[in-house]
Amino acid sequence: MDVFLSTNNRQQVLQLPVVPAEFTVTKPQKNEVFETVTQGDLKLIGSPGLKGIAISSFFPIRDYPFLRDRTYKGFEYVYIIDTWIIQKLPIRLIITETPINMAVSVENFEYTIKKDGDLHYILELGEFKLL
Repeated sequence: MDVFLSTNNRQQVLQLPVVPAEFTVTKPQKNEVFETVTQGDLKLIGSPGLKGIAISSFFPIRDYPFLRDRTYKGFEYVYIIDTWIIQKLPIRLIITETPINMAVSVENFEYTIKKDGDLHYILELGEFKLL
C-alpha cells in the first residue's frame, strides 16, 4: 500500500515515506430531528456530508530500510504541504490497494519534532468537490 498526494493534475507528487498504520475515514450524514406535538421526535434523513480522512505517521530525517520513498527528508515534506495550504490548492489523495482516490483540501496539519529529529504528524483532509 502506498499513499500519494498530488496537485495540479500530478504536476507535483508527494509519496508519503512511511505508510500509516491505519486511516480514519469519516462519512457524515446530515440528518435533522424535529419535535412534533403528537409524535414526539421525528428524524428526517438528510444528504451525505463531505467525507474526511485523518492520516498520522512521520516524516523521517534519516534513511530507514522501510521507507517507501526517499525523495525528501523531514522538513521538506512540511514545506511542500505548507506551500499547498498557502496557495489554497486542492489535493488529490490516492491510497493504493483501496478505493480511496479523491480530491481533498487540508483541514488541519500539525506536526511534532521528536527527540530523534523525525517529524510526527497528523494530516486531516476533507473532501473537495471540483465544480
